[in-house]
Amino acid sequence: MALQGSLFDQAESPTLGSLRGVHRTELTEGAWVDVLPSWLTGADLLFDRLVGHVPWYAERRQMYDRIVDVPRLVCFYREHVQLPDPVLDRARDALTDHYGPELGEPFRTAGMCYYRDGHDSVAWHGDNSGRNTDRTMVAIVSLGAPRALLLRPRGGGESVRRMLGHGDLIVMGGTCQRTWEHSVPKTAKPVGPRISVQFRPRGVH
Repeated sequence: MALQGSLFDQAESPTLGSLRGVHRTELTEGAWVDVLPSWLTGADLLFDRLVGHVPWYAERRQMYDRIVDVPRLVCFYREHVQLPDPVLDRARDALTDHYGPELGEPFRTAGMCYYRDGHDSVAWHGDNSGRNTDRTMVAIVSLGAPRALLLRPRGGGESVRRMLGHGDLIVMGGTCQRTWEHSVPKTAKPVGPRISVQFRPRGVH
C-alpha cells in the first residue's frame, strides 16, 4: 500500500517540537519507556525523502539450515557519517541535549528500518549485543503509517503495546535492552509503509 499521509500533519518542512511533553512509563527491573506523539511534524515529507535517498539494502541471515531474507530493508549510519536529512542531525542533537545528563553520553549512530507492508517485521530482541552495558537508551522516531511496537519482559510475560507513526518518538531506557525485549510483528491487516530511525550511543546495537 502507498503511504496515506496524516491529515493532522500539513507542515511545509520537517520540524522538531519540544521534548518537555514526553511521558515516561516505568516498567520492571529498572526499565522504562518515554513516548511523545508527533514530536516531528512534516514527518510524511521526511518519509518520502528517506524512501528516495537512503541506500536501502536487504540483509540475509542463517535460519536453521538455510539463508533467508530479513523481512525489512535497512541502512546504518556510523558515527561521523552525514545523515540523509538535516532534521535527523537536529533530532540526534536534541535527544542528546535532553537525555545526555541521564544517559551520561551522546547519541552517535542512526539505524533505519523500512517496513514496506504488513509482511515486514522484526522479531523479539533487545539491543544488547554491542557492548557490556547495564543501562543505555535507544530512541526511535517513527515515520509513515502507524505500526505496533510490542515490549515484553525477557523470558516472557504480559506485553506492552504502542502504536507509532507520523513523527512519534519512543525512547527505551534504563535496563530495557537487557531485561525487556521489543518487536514489530507481522500483520495481515492492510497497512502502509513505515520507516523507523533509531538513535543509539556508541557501540550499542
